[in-house]
Amino acid sequence: MSGAAGGPVPAAAPAPRPPLPPRPRASTALLLLATLAVGASLWAARGLLLPVLLAMFFALVGNPIIRVLQRLYVPRFVSALLVLALGIAGTIALGQQLVAPAGEWVRQAPREMRDLAPKLRHLVKPVQEANKAAENIARAAGGESSARPAPVVKTEVNDPYKTLTATPRLLASVLAVVLLTFFFMVYGQSLQRNALALLPDRQQKRLTVEILQSIEREISRYVLTISIINALVGLALAAALYWLGVAADEALLWGTMAALLNFAPYVGPLIGILIMLLMGFVAFDDPWRSLLPAAIYLGLHTLEGQLVTPIVLGARMALSPLVLILALMLFGWLWGIVGLLLAVPLLVCVKIVLAKIEGMEGWAKLLE
Repeated sequence: MSGAAGGPVPAAAPAPRPPLPPRPRASTALLLLATLAVGASLWAARGLLLPVLLAMFFALVGNPIIRVLQRLYVPRFVSALLVLALGIAGTIALGQQLVAPAGEWVRQAPREMRDLAPKLRHLVKPVQEANKAAENIARAAGGESSARPAPVVKTEVNDPYKTLTATPRLLASVLAVVLLTFFFMVYGQSLQRNALALLPDRQQKRLTVEILQSIEREISRYVLTISIINALVGLALAAALYWLGVAADEALLWGTMAALLNFAPYVGPLIGILIMLLMGFVAFDDPWRSLLPAAIYLGLHTLEGQLVTPIVLGARMALSPLVLILALMLFGWLWGIVGLLLAVPLLVCVKIVLAKIEGMEGWAKLLE
């Protein structure tokens, strides 16, 4: 149709859409109650959650190796079986090497602590003298008698029924972790694809697949890299202790301990330094040489934490020390030692997910 001047009539502009109503916000009390409910659920379901999370952790460690084997035309089922078999064999071999020195240390601990007391007595002697002087002054001022109450010794009776019931439960948990690790390695991608097929929009499926694949690759690379770095730290400490004259199996025991404690930043190395300090005083007579194991452990941890890990992983995997300590406290309180092991991978996973979701990048920056 043409107008009076013969030109085309412009099409009518579409009517503006009405603004969307604001999303309702939950109250602070409701958010607090929901947080407490989630925390209580995580604590109550720890017997079910911990085997699943440990299996996912081990599967993430093995996934990069499985991808390399798949590029060499090894089927995923065979690759997962090979990686799991090698992991179990290595764990059993390492455990056989560590059982003897660990048992020897447990048996000799009381005698070694008695031998350690004279070495440390001169360090605490001034404090003891000050305490005695304070007690004398208080006794003279208050007129208290010098009689002291008899100490009460409590004995603990071991319940054999508790041991009998705990052993099958532990074996069942270990078997569950092994089976779940294998199934996560083999069928994790298929389960992920089937779950994504439930999404209605095709473009949304593609975007979700890209996000999940990138998260899985980065988390797997992170967990495997951290595991390798911690293993190298443990081997370096074991070699240093062996050079100092510690027996090979005992040095391997302390190196394994250092590698496991290094999964819990700040808290684990602090515990390791204290253990190395105690071990040095027990193993060596010279006071200055007794400090060498703790000094070597501190130097290795400083080198790893300040130089090796930042260079290998880069700044995108950096986490705030305050947030990291809070996460270690939270997961350690919820799940014990296993929680300390899983706290950092879970926090890194949360950071990557927040960085991939549009509008949540600020929360990811908050964790850095």
